[in-house]
Amino acid sequence: MKIFNILPLDNSLKADLTHKINQKTKPLGALGKLEALALQIGQIQHTLTPQLNQPTLLVFAGDHGIAQSNVSPYPQSVTAQMVLNFLQGTAAINVFAKQNHMKLRVIDAGVNHVFDAKNVLTNALIDAKIDFGTRNFLSQPAMSLNQCEQALTFGATLAKKETDAGCNIIGFGEMGIGNTSSASCLMSVLCGIPIEQCVGHGTGLDDAGLAHKTFILKQAIAHHALNGVDAIEALATFGGFEIAMMAGAMLGAAEQKAVLLIDGFIASAALLVAYKMQPHILDYCVFAHCSNEQAHRQLLAYLNATTLLDLDLRLGEGTGATLAYPLVQAAVNFLNDMASFESAGVSQAVDAARVS
Repeated sequence: MKIFNILPLDNSLKADLTHKINQKTKPLGALGKLEALALQIGQIQHTLTPQLNQPTLLVFAGDHGIAQSNVSPYPQSVTAQMVLNFLQGTAAINVFAKQNHMKLRVIDAGVNHVFDAKNVLTNALIDAKIDFGTRNFLSQPAMSLNQCEQALTFGATLAKKETDAGCNIIGFGEMGIGNTSSASCLMSVLCGIPIEQCVGHGTGLDDAGLAHKTFILKQAIAHHALNGVDAIEALATFGGFEIAMMAGAMLGAAEQKAVLLIDGFIASAALLVAYKMQPHILDYCVFAHCSNEQAHRQLLAYLNATTLLDLDLRLGEGTGATLAYPLVQAAVNFLNDMASFESAGVSQAVDAARVS
């Protein structure tokens, strides 16, 4: 498997970036989170004048064997149907990506469907299928370690292909019936949090469905009895091919010093795996939103993450990432284009302590 090497942020420009931000024609801190975001992106790109080039959204799709245990109100076939919806350009993610001029890449990491060859030949779909869905992790690991490592490596290759083409900000989305179950188990095992606190209604389970889902996932975790130390083992046991490939793409993007725009609960679970492998990855992450999936807020707290939006979203697909992208643009634009006190001839606040 590819060996990842993610370096911590270079802080040598931090003071200069902070000074530039503070000298803009505004009270100190008046642009709130945008100021911290401008500082972070300037440090990631190691420049006082950062740029966002060829923003791209990678949407990974895969099917899950755990769906056989009735943890979702939707049949597994919806995964393939939604991928076709993406390819037709008519899903929510297509609308938002088009609105914000983001390139959209749809990746078949492991959908239980054979897509028409024309979808691949026209580059509408990237064929990276590891297998036709994972196994049911209620009784066996979702994938082999070899499959897991293959997915991680291919994800990193996809990210590098984008950065080699000039992209320096990548958003991450997903599609896969049953993938909230994978995310919940990964969160529980890797964070040491009881599964009851990691399970939500997913794609619309009622209370009885939620109780059943929790029961099934609690059984699965007890069956495998992992210690939560080995992130790749946990990923192979409970993950999906789309989650594994997304984690690899996140690692690969951070290794190339791109900005990572993290979507909701599933994307954050993929990031959790990547974080356990390479903790410095968090330096490169911008957290788009806090989703309406109940465990997401707790997972964000575990990652010490601050989000840009809180819109009660729970769709996935990378929708939150695309909706947050204009705020990332705003942070870069004010840093580059907003006047300073000196250039605008505006008086700064008087230092009360110095006057007295």
